[in-house]
Amino acid sequence: MPKNTEIERKFLVTSEAFRAQATTSYEIMQGYLCKDPEKTIRVRIRDARAFLTIKSSNLRQGLAKFEWEREIDPADAKELLCLCLPGAIAKTRYIIPAPAYNGQERCWEVDVFHGRLEGRILAEIELGDENEPFTRPEWLGDEVTGLPQYYNANM
Repeated sequence: MPKNTEIERKFLVTSEAFRAQATTSYEIMQGYLCKDPEKTIRVRIRDARAFLTIKSSNLRQGLAKFEWEREIDPADAKELLCLCLPGAIAKTRYIIPAPAYNGQERCWEVDVFHGRLEGRILAEIELGDENEPFTRPEWLGDEVTGLPQYYNANM
C-alpha cells in the first residue's frame, strides 16, 4: 500500500458487547478546519496528544484514501479547535483486537459519540488491501462504508 494511504471499512454497531472485548479506550475531541467534498482538514485531541490530519476523497474507485497525519502540540490544537467549523465531535474510542492478517496486526476501533450525536456507535477496521478478509464480531451491524452521512466530517 502506498505511503499515506488509508483503507478502512465502517459499520454500525448493534450492541454494547464490544466493551467487554476492549483492551483500551480514550477520549477524543475533534473539529474540522475544512470540509470540502474533495478533502478534509481535521484537528484532533486524543487524551493528552494532538494531531492535524488531511484526508482526500477516494484516490480512485474503491476504498483507498490519501491520509496525512502529524502530531502537533496540544496547546496549538486547542487554539486550532477554536478556529474550526461548527459541529465539533466528542467521542470515546474503544480498541478491540482483531485477528492478524499476513502477519499484520488488526484492530477494531469503536467510536461512542457524545453530545449532539449521543447514541451513535460506529466501528471501523483499517485494512492493508481492499479485498483483505476480516472476521466480523457478533456486535457488528450493517456496513456503512462510503455513505457520506457516516463520515465524521458530515456529522
